[in-house]
Amino acid sequence: MKAIRTSIILSMLAGLFLTSCSQKKEITGAGATFPEPYYNLVFKNYTDKTGTNVSYGGVGSGGGIRSLKNEIIDFAGTDVIPGKEDTEGMMPVIYIPTCRGAVVLSYNIPNIDKLRLTADLIAGIYLDSINNWNDASIQVANPVIVLPDLAITPVYRSDGSGTTYNFSQYMSSVSANWKNALGVGKSLNFTDGIAAKGNPGVVGTIANTPGAIGYIGSEYAFSMNVPAAAIMNANSQFIEPTTQAIADDSYPITCTTWIGIYKEQHYAGRSIEQAKNTLDLMQFMLDAETQKSTEAIHYAPVPEADRQNALKALEEVTYDGVRILVKRLKW
Repeated sequence: MKAIRTSIILSMLAGLFLTSCSQKKEITGAGATFPEPYYNLVFKNYTDKTGTNVSYGGVGSGGGIRSLKNEIIDFAGTDVIPGKEDTEGMMPVIYIPTCRGAVVLSYNIPNIDKLRLTADLIAGIYLDSINNWNDASIQVANPVIVLPDLAITPVYRSDGSGTTYNFSQYMSSVSANWKNALGVGKSLNFTDGIAAKGNPGVVGTIANTPGAIGYIGSEYAFSMNVPAAAIMNANSQFIEPTTQAIADDSYPITCTTWIGIYKEQHYAGRSIEQAKNTLDLMQFMLDAETQKSTEAIHYAPVPEADRQNALKALEEVTYDGVRILVKRLKW
């Protein structure tokens, strides 16, 4: 009997140990697809160093914020800090900048791997006033190439998207026609073209549709080997979306992407261990070495002042009103 009781006790302890470990070893997030390739790299590195698994669903910025609002994830990825209409009823959220990237105009024109576009040309394509690649206005911007007689198919996001928001914010700032017709938003009333879900859906549609053009995160263009247009900036220079151009803002459509976490971490039955693990991941993402890894896959680090401010913001995170940050010097 003693042996049986001992076996039962050991089994119970093992079960408690496994339960405890499972609580400490899983962090879940969802949201923006724009930074997803970078997040995949960072989360794998974090898991390799700590043993804590991080799962992330690329459902778009809007979906990420909704999931955080519904208290079913630990963190939300978003390419734009949401307004009051999207966060009504939510507890206070701290937004951590994670990396910088570019929104690029990728295209599928057979035998053309260099293309120059202006804001007016982009607006004309999406507003259905420029319908063919050999349109005279596009040819003027590209005098050294011969553009084909090929119909243009614009591609856009079907889901609520921070990429759409950042792209439309830029376009509205430089094109009155765009501003009046479409404006700024995570979802817009496009009347022509093909809708696709997420950055992966848009780049896949472009790759499979001769004549297509669409706006996507720069890494998706590089990883899928589809070309990205040089865009005229405020200095009337045509700039390609290189890592350096993203970092120094000479490429005109650059943006910061964010992760949002609740300032008060005791919600939806979360343990203090889950809260501490979430904060540990946020510190890892802001670590100087982690930030350097952005350039490996065509993103750029956040400015140093923003990184330091975000680290200070993490110190304000609480569990039952008590600050809980455990600072790490290295991983």
